[in-house]
Amino acid sequence: MIFAAGLGTRLKPLTDHMPKALVPIGGKPLLEIVIKRLMQAGFDDLIINIHHFADQIEEWARTSDFMAQHGDALKIHFSDERKDLLETGGGVRHARPLLRGCDRFLIHNVDILSNVNLQAFYAYGQGAVATLLVSDRPTQRYLLFNDDMRLVGWTNLKTGELKSPYPDLIPHRCHRLAFAGIHQMDTSILPLMDAWPDHFSIIDFYLSLCAKYKIHAYIQPGLRLMDVGKLNTLAEAETFANTYLCI
Repeated sequence: MIFAAGLGTRLKPLTDHMPKALVPIGGKPLLEIVIKRLMQAGFDDLIINIHHFADQIEEWARTSDFMAQHGDALKIHFSDERKDLLETGGGVRHARPLLRGCDRFLIHNVDILSNVNLQAFYAYGQGAVATLLVSDRPTQRYLLFNDDMRLVGWTNLKTGELKSPYPDLIPHRCHRLAFAGIHQMDTSILPLMDAWPDHFSIIDFYLSLCAKYKIHAYIQPGLRLMDVGKLNTLAEAETFANTYLCI
């Protein structure tokens, strides 16, 4: 599943006229780059959630040169959030009918570029209800893991906010790692979303489960990762793609 429904406010004014997913990096839309990476890892059945300029994404899937070349090798389903942008957790729940028959699935933010070995990452996730790609990049907001690299909490260093099902958790004794926007989930936990409101964060959902279910981190040595979130990152993103991605 590719998260492509966001408003892309940090990429304004480009996203005043196009969805974030179609912002070009070296002449190729972000969506195309992510799909190519997924195809290289053997993924050919894709769900794309859409909201902001959804028609443009559907049109790209119908008429782009990329889809003319690769469309026969792909199954693409759209999870339509035109009426309401549902956040990350709500977006997954909305796509649940499209996940029938699937035991486990990978989720990839459309604005994340990385050299992660997606095949190895996906294989590693067997036996856990969720596995999160993480890195040691500096940030203000960290996921917290114990020595077994199981999720135990989340913290915002700037505000001091702490979220955890463990009331006595001491954040500085945990492994602080940044979420990389790529994760995988076992569909067995999807029914647990039924009690949640229409809009909710997938991280909050994971935090609600981590005391009972195995949710762990995946760390790739030599990971290179970039969040293409601001206008001033676009030139850097082109260099990143040319250097680290075989697309």
